[in-house]
Amino acid sequence: MSDDRVSSPVGLHRVVSPAGVLPQAAERLDTRPQLWPDEVRIRAERLNLDAASFRQLERAHDADGDRVRAAVLGIVAERGKMQNPETGSGGMLVGTVEEVGPASPLGLAVGDRVATLVSLTLTPLVIEDGLERWDGRSEQVPCDGYAILFGRSIAAVLPDDLPPELSLSVLDVCGAPALTARVVGQYVRPAPGFEARKLAPQPASGLAPRPASGPVVAVLGGAGKSGSLSLAAAKDAGARTTVGVVPTQAEADLLTQAGIADAVAVADARDPVALAAAVERSGGPADVTVVCVDVPGCEGGAVLATADGGTVVFFSMATSFSAAALGAEGLAADVTMLVGNGYAPGHADYALSLLREHAGVRALFERRLDTP
Repeated sequence: MSDDRVSSPVGLHRVVSPAGVLPQAAERLDTRPQLWPDEVRIRAERLNLDAASFRQLERAHDADGDRVRAAVLGIVAERGKMQNPETGSGGMLVGTVEEVGPASPLGLAVGDRVATLVSLTLTPLVIEDGLERWDGRSEQVPCDGYAILFGRSIAAVLPDDLPPELSLSVLDVCGAPALTARVVGQYVRPAPGFEARKLAPQPASGLAPRPASGPVVAVLGGAGKSGSLSLAAAKDAGARTTVGVVPTQAEADLLTQAGIADAVAVADARDPVALAAAVERSGGPADVTVVCVDVPGCEGGAVLATADGGTVVFFSMATSFSAAALGAEGLAADVTMLVGNGYAPGHADYALSLLREHAGVRALFERRLDTP
């Protein structure tokens, strides 16, 4: 691209259709490899598909890996990005910086190995190898191709002390522990270890402060990626009691072995009464409930398990926000509901530090990577 071309830091110049929308809402993006001055091109080597998107693709194609692979290739070819049309979600990627525009503000250099911290739903993407090394049976997708970052995109240089697959898995969900810690920290004075991580301070939310002993925090999907990090973050930020909720005894055993929850409850998060009862038996109701499951239908249970004046944080892309709002209204529940947007200043370093410091969290992540 000529340096006199005008680009948008949020990528409006890459939107092909429909006109006037942001890249995330676009039906198709411009994927040409030539850069505008503030862009960066990444040589992609691995995608990490959003969990809700991958599960939907598995269900739609009867867990047939070849059909799942063909579906992903079709989406990327048609849309110029990876955005599941059913879930609306995408994921993120790891790769090496291939070219940096002269006006890029991202601070990246050619040769840096990075993970993108913006969704694949808004990232121009081209797959050049037909995903020939992927069996279609896992969220992590080896690939060869390229992606484009905008002036206002975010990327993290991969740490040297962790395998890239592990870093990618953590960074895919790094917004969850950061917001969990922030919300818990609004109920109590942040723990010293939390302040040292330098997550950006935020104005008070208006929540009534809880006793110095801290709030009860329930995490639905506590044995998963975002769930395990959120449990560690909640305790780090001063939670009195953390409750990890999982759907099966097998997952309960894994979470108990990890040692990152004060209590472990087995309940179907789609069953509101059973979920609320399980949280109650484990020390609830919760002051803060964090939803990290990748199946729909958990909104009512999350609200019912939360005390009046409490907060529900939704991190699942399977969440129906109309169901959450109308469900809370129908239950006459006085709760604050937050949408986790996947970004907070310092979120990448914070998530990686939790992984390094909590052996149980790391064990859950590594087991997930090793499980087909």
